Amino acid sequence: MARWAVGDVQGCCDELEQLLARIRFSADRDRLWLVGDLVNRGPKSLQTLRLVRSLGANAISVLGNHDLHLLAVRLVGAKQRRSDTLAPILAAADCDTLLEWLQQLPLAHFEPAHQDLLLHAGVLPQWTVTQTLELAAEVERALREDPRTLLSGMYGDQPDRWQPALAGLARLRLTINVLTRLRFCTPDGRVDFRQKGKPESAPSPWLPWFKVPDRASREQRLVFGHWSALGFHSERGVLALDTGCVWGGALTAVNLDDREAPPVSVPSRQPRSIEQ
Repeated sequence: MARWAVGDVQGCCDELEQLLARIRFSADRDRLWLVGDLVNRGPKSLQTLRLVRSLGANAISVLGNHDLHLLAVRLVGAKQRRSDTLAPILAAADCDTLLEWLQQLPLAHFEPAHQDLLLHAGVLPQWTVTQTLELAAEVERALREDPRTLLSGMYGDQPDRWQPALAGLARLRLTINVLTRLRFCTPDGRVDFRQKGKPESAPSPWLPWFKVPDRASREQRLVFGHWSALGFHSERGVLALDTGCVWGGALTAVNLDDREAPPVSVPSRQPRSIEQ
């Protein structure tokens, strides 16, 4: 058995199928970890959802910002963006079945035996893995019990600083934003979701979230995507896997159980473009 982690698919189902063949993934033996953003902007989001769902318990995916956006479009009529490619999902006969499955996915997944935390974007320096899982669970409960309130209120960049006293929708919104959109923050937990460039592009005091000294989650390995400008990045406690497949880059997998093994990638079939 092997645990394979795969970067942002974003509807690039052909590349995902090619990558699974390249790594000789066996659905009755291996496990697949997906960093979220299964859908949107790529051409085959519907097929991606069907494929991942068909793998059952052998596939573990967390929710990304595009996955949550799909749920909001369907459940509360959120406005679609010009770049969205969600229409085939919404028109599919099995749309409700697929979205009911999507709605049950976690925002963070942790395996204590391996000390690996799977999430889409990042965590704040103050958050331990335990606290991250507790905050993620708060959002997951709200998504299942009162999805319309949560999805209607999740858009926006405020609050932009973590405080333990945050409550209600403000607390849930910041948790969602951190787990699905974070790239840069300050050591005291202030966030900026507008900066999207390379790690060295941000002015002081902004830092890539994983570069903040003494962050509380540094003893675990955090497996994430979301940041195509960062690309593949591996260092102690960090494994970044978004290699920009939807932008014409590549789709990348890593064997989580062999830390010496190099990443495995397949080239994108999408036109080369710059992330917007």
